[in-house]
Amino acid sequence: MLVAQRIVADILSNGSKAGDRLPPEKIMLEEYKVGRGTLRESLRFLELQGLISLKPGPGGGPVVEELDGSGLATSLTLLLQFERAPFRTIGEARAGLEPMTARLAAERLTDEQLASLKSNLDRMKEKISDEDTFLELNGEFHDVIAHGSGNLLFAHLIDALTGMLDGSAIGITYSERRRVAVHAAHARIYEAMAARDPEAAAAAMREHIDEYTRYAEAKFPEVLAAPISWD
Repeated sequence: MLVAQRIVADILSNGSKAGDRLPPEKIMLEEYKVGRGTLRESLRFLELQGLISLKPGPGGGPVVEELDGSGLATSLTLLLQFERAPFRTIGEARAGLEPMTARLAAERLTDEQLASLKSNLDRMKEKISDEDTFLELNGEFHDVIAHGSGNLLFAHLIDALTGMLDGSAIGITYSERRRVAVHAAHARIYEAMAARDPEAAAAAMREHIDEYTRYAEAKFPEVLAAPISWD
């Protein structure tokens, strides 16, 4: 772990980016003054965290990767699975977090991010009859707001929670009527964002999450009551 921490510190201090290669094993052994087994175990740990990938063969070795929230989602899922927490837990967490991210985003969204929200809305309306595209755009909408909050912890948590409560994965489906209602809710959130009104944005997001919860509880109570599992 100590060697892994030093490697991470060096990646940051060297300004390494996704796609950059780390030094060859021989140089790393000399730099960190450890055995080959310890170095390789440290690199495997970082690979499991998604920070690097280990390319095999000549010219291979450790390569820096772009971190995402998948590792966080996996860790949370396993933790909650062993606690036998129901899927309802995730919805309750989103109900607490997302209005706050919406409030912050209304103040901090860049013009580019606001334009991304508008583009997302327009595409969702065009593809409202396609449930797969709808689910993709729905996740993208919430992701833009989470990152637009300017709070990276919120951004990664929302990204992880949204992925864990993916309706298509756990058995929640959306009729076209429901998809139209979601689009309308997103439009209200966007309007509050465009007006740079934090309180209206938070209220619109809270109403949106509450609507989703009522819909899921009414149509799919057994899904929300089921224990979270890593599938």
